[in-house]
Amino acid sequence: MPELPEMQGLAERVAAAFGVARVEAVAVLGFTGLKTVDPPPEALVGTSLSQATRRGKFLVLSLSGDLRALIHLSQAGRVDLEAPAKATHPRGGVVRFLFDNGSSLLVREHGTQRKAGWWDLGAGDDGPLATLGPEPDDPTFEDFVLSGDSRRHLHTLLRDQRTVAGIGRGHTDDALNRAGLSPFASLASLGLPERRCLLDAVRSVLDEALERERRRTGGLSEAKLGDRFAVHNRAGRPCPRCGEALSRVSFESHEIAYCHRCQTGGRKLADRRLSRLLR
Repeated sequence: MPELPEMQGLAERVAAAFGVARVEAVAVLGFTGLKTVDPPPEALVGTSLSQATRRGKFLVLSLSGDLRALIHLSQAGRVDLEAPAKATHPRGGVVRFLFDNGSSLLVREHGTQRKAGWWDLGAGDDGPLATLGPEPDDPTFEDFVLSGDSRRHLHTLLRDQRTVAGIGRGHTDDALNRAGLSPFASLASLGLPERRCLLDAVRSVLDEALERERRRTGGLSEAKLGDRFAVHNRAGRPCPRCGEALSRVSFESHEIAYCHRCQTGGRKLADRRLSRLLR
């Protein structure tokens, strides 16, 4: 799933590609993708793009008339920047925005789950942005990490978009490994040095990922976005901290990669599908 660094890099490239171009047409290619009914898609026609930004994992297209279009790619959604604009109906197509500079922005989806979506928001309507927590570089998130008493698993906590916006499974695996913390430890169990280490790890992992993303060109088109993680999806490969083979555990319908030497005191976590997790 594209996370904060991928979406931030994409927002910057969209801004560079379209500038303040005017929307000439909005082609709805998938009936399940649009999550709003008012205003309708045709209300965007004739508006001009004022800026392309990001909030959490959402691409935010701010348009004249106090309108906004939000795009969330979920697991398999992708964005193509088409120059010149196309009129095709690609497999997995969600929506295409055509601009008066002769280019278009296509949202499409790989696979069959059809979870990528977009929102057409009027003035004063924040839609799904209203439920998002602070960004990782926000002082509010720093205060939460340094003084919070949550007893939820760190892996679950960091992926909760109401707690901190923009982090998913991939960068959570990498940050917890860099901090040397178990994915099933709780914030309440950490001392201040460990909390500072966690905060630094989250921010440094995201900063380094964004630096890599800024070297990408075009949209965010590839079915596989590259081997961009140090730990996530790399079970069996060497831990970047100690060289021990990384382990994995199944939890909440997905797999977590971790190092049992660096993160769990030498203990391997038991798969929840087979037995209870070792604390």
